[in-house]
Amino acid sequence: MYDDNQIHVPPSFMAVYTDTRGRLTEKADGVRARYELCEDLAGHLVEHAQTLYHVQAPSETEILQRIHAGLCTAESGVAVAEATWIVTRLAELLVWQCPVLVPLQPESAADAAQPPQAG
Repeated sequence: MYDDNQIHVPPSFMAVYTDTRGRLTEKADGVRARYELCEDLAGHLVEHAQTLYHVQAPSETEILQRIHAGLCTAESGVAVAEATWIVTRLAELLVWQCPVLVPLQPESAADAAQPPQAG
């Protein structure tokens, strides 16, 4: 099959949309569009992360973890796996070491209503 699209989707992003058998879980055009969006977002976040580093002076790790937490929310418009890829790519662009990125688990309404168990 001939594909005249000039955009090369890196294997690291393809892994976001690949199942355990190595098959894409979405159509190639859709994966390519999501890659473009995520790559652009990572590029746009470079200046924001640098500003945070120079103004607030938290650690590089803390900045990347905060950005990741923000991207993992439903309002961000990206999936959790995409958020992790974006922040990993952001760390590459900034030449910062990327921390282990663990998405925060939102509390369910039932969990929030119950007081913690005494132990």
